[in-house]
Amino acid sequence: MKYLFVNGILSELAKRAKDYRLAYPLTQKELADKAGVSLRSVQKFEKGLDVQLDIFIKIMMALDLADNFNTLIPDMSDRPSTYLARQNGTERKRVRKKNDKPSNRTFKWGDEK
Repeated sequence: MKYLFVNGILSELAKRAKDYRLAYPLTQKELADKAGVSLRSVQKFEKGLDVQLDIFIKIMMALDLADNFNTLIPDMSDRPSTYLARQNGTERKRVRKKNDKPSNRTFKWGDEK
């Protein structure tokens, strides 16, 4: 993985968003107004500092980048295996861990060792 730390990811996102804003072209104040967030929030974000998720989403929406969230976390219901599972009636409802070593022995009270 290219980024090993959260700060590295934040810095890279901040740099890309700032470059995109400058190419748009928008000032920080114009972006803040368009996103409905404070100027300070935009400044913090562009410095690579931590901002709330809703502020990040608003900034991305203001830059017309919200459609890119589909690639961040893909829609699992839009996979070919999901369609096959629905057809076969084997759609997953929950995750259940399997025992690696099944035990043939049953537990009885007083049988602890």
